[in-house]
Amino acid sequence: MDRAKKAESIEELKSVFADNATVVVTQYTGMTFVEMSDLRTRLRKEGAVLKVFKNRLAQKALAGSAGEKGDALFKGPVALVYSADPVTAAKISAQYAKENDKLKIIGGLFGTEVLTADGVKALATLPSLDELRGKLVGLLQAPATKIAGILVAPAGQLARVVKAYSDKAA
Repeated sequence: MDRAKKAESIEELKSVFADNATVVVTQYTGMTFVEMSDLRTRLRKEGAVLKVFKNRLAQKALAGSAGEKGDALFKGPVALVYSADPVTAAKISAQYAKENDKLKIIGGLFGTEVLTADGVKALATLPSLDELRGKLVGLLQAPATKIAGILVAPAGQLARVVKAYSDKAA
């Protein structure tokens, strides 16, 4: 790899680390092409990406911002999993690691913080951004629905009483 390609890869990695809240570092030793393709397909469906970079380039892109703990993540063949949503990359990686023993989660980067494998798995248990938005909308709509039900109830009761009197008179 010539200097221009290395510089380009380092810039790409810098943007990956800067633009994504969570970057999961995984080891993929022993995985077949089909298994990697399956993982990439699952990630792509959720808007996440899996890429393999040289460890030295990743360490240069971090430039010591994550410290020695961050540099320690990049040992052996590693792949980076990242997405715009902070939880998606961790969730899909952890789920696939449960299904396939060949994929191992080493750790991750959450902004400038270094996560252990347990930290990434804990992050994977959190609801995604879309799920949180759905819950928030549900919570906001619930009071309005209850108010509408309360306001309509007396009119409905009055209508049933009038109907009962008209049926009794008839």
